[in-house]
Amino acid sequence: MAMERSGAVTTERRDAVLIVHLDDGKANALSFDMIAAINAALDDAEADDEIRAIVLHGRPGKFSAGFDLGVMLGDDMTAIIDLVADGGALVHRLYGSPLPVVAASTGHALAAGALLLLGCDVRVAGDIEAKVGLNEVAIKMVLPDWALTIAIDRLSKRHLQRALANARLTTPRDAVDVGFVDEVVPEGDELDRAAAVAAELAATLDPSAYARTVRAIRGSVLDLMAEQIANDRSAGVSPL
Repeated sequence: MAMERSGAVTTERRDAVLIVHLDDGKANALSFDMIAAINAALDDAEADDEIRAIVLHGRPGKFSAGFDLGVMLGDDMTAIIDLVADGGALVHRLYGSPLPVVAASTGHALAAGALLLLGCDVRVAGDIEAKVGLNEVAIKMVLPDWALTIAIDRLSKRHLQRALANARLTTPRDAVDVGFVDEVVPEGDELDRAAAVAAELAATLDPSAYARTVRAIRGSVLDLMAEQIANDRSAGVSPL
């Protein structure tokens, strides 16, 4: 199991699965550096014919608590716009990935962290007292259009009002019914279970057929997200 580290991201190969460990020692915020490191790991996975699935794994207590507040609460509007657009491009890339992506959610998954979950095929979470969801409205923000698009595509219609407009946060167990999570496991078992799911997908799915099917069932959503992300970059105003 070879390990390679790039800043807050460490990659580990387990046979046909590439595990991407996210650990910035704090909230696992999506900073410019974190996003770039995840993209680099995805580049490596997609360029390696022996890799057939990917796992995104959080740090203890935190999958990701959202965008880097150092940027989001700052005065540099260009940086805010670029960070949100970069995050959208990452979620878009995960959702359109030619390789299956499994999340090992180890704790809080808030805001952009919850959006990362929406970009993954299968989401395994620890059965712990953590918060999962999109709390933007509660903190005086409106989700960017690309985030609304993937949320509407992936979340249960019964829960859209409470999950989006009412900014409802849930435990990982309750997040299964909402649509952020697919299954919960005992705390500490998240990575092993996610890796097992990824290994099964790697062993059973034909790569070409998987990629074509993803494009067939998600293509219209991916195209709309790409257009919305591009519009955010060119508009020159924060989408939040």
